[in-house]
Amino acid sequence: MLKTKFRLTPPVQKPKMSVHIVILVLVVLTLICAPYVVPHDPYAVDLAIRLLPPGMDHLLGTDDLGRDLFSRLLLGGRNTVGTSLMVLLASLAIGIPAGLLAGYAGGWLDRIYKRISDAFLAFPDFIIAIVLSGLMGPGIFNLMIAIVSVKWITYSRIVRNSVIAEKHQEYITIARLSGLRPHQILWKHLLPHALSHVIVIASLDMGKVILMIASLSYIGLGAQPPAPEWGAMLNEGRAYFHSSPYLMIAPGLAIMLVVLWSNMLGDRVRDRLDIKRSRE
Repeated sequence: MLKTKFRLTPPVQKPKMSVHIVILVLVVLTLICAPYVVPHDPYAVDLAIRLLPPGMDHLLGTDDLGRDLFSRLLLGGRNTVGTSLMVLLASLAIGIPAGLLAGYAGGWLDRIYKRISDAFLAFPDFIIAIVLSGLMGPGIFNLMIAIVSVKWITYSRIVRNSVIAEKHQEYITIARLSGLRPHQILWKHLLPHALSHVIVIASLDMGKVILMIASLSYIGLGAQPPAPEWGAMLNEGRAYFHSSPYLMIAPGLAIMLVVLWSNMLGDRVRDRLDIKRSRE
């Protein structure tokens, strides 16, 4: 008889939630303090040092106008990561109340909501964001409006489905019989139940929103020159990729690392808050 030995591979250890919280705090502090800690003026043009390679004076080199790339990279994080956080907060602020009202009220209000959401969900959100941005014109504010217009639907559908699944439960009936008003039932009972699912989806969506902002800025629909933004910086460095590849490598790595970290953060949040996953 041949004895087969099975070697159990240890599970992959994910970074602890505290590590992600520390990184999140550092990212937020960097975004807030970026204008005060940049080593050079990110808008200062100096053609005498244009396309300077990375060195001691300019850590990441200079661009085609002689502007310090490291300073523009730090300040550009405010327009990329900071804008994505604002987009997520605005989408949640619109989507959560809309989902609560549509799911709890039902009737004609829910039917109108379903028609609107179905119209938005019929097309990819990126395509709708491009169309809306093109209609409103380039600019970071118009870009935010375009992305919020397509992202709030996702969170409102999650909240609506959660409310519809819970509003006929016994504890909701008892709450009505005890004299609680509809807004109290929504706030105390239905919202907490739906909030965990919304937070999970929002944390997983942060990387996607960052990519949408960078992509739309890359094609000229986001931040406009001379404002630094990672997607726009990629577009500016495209013409010098062979002679000065660092102009595209630096913002590209910044986008990749932040999106990778946000996906890991979303995965950890899902492990903590996803009810179905925790029961398995």
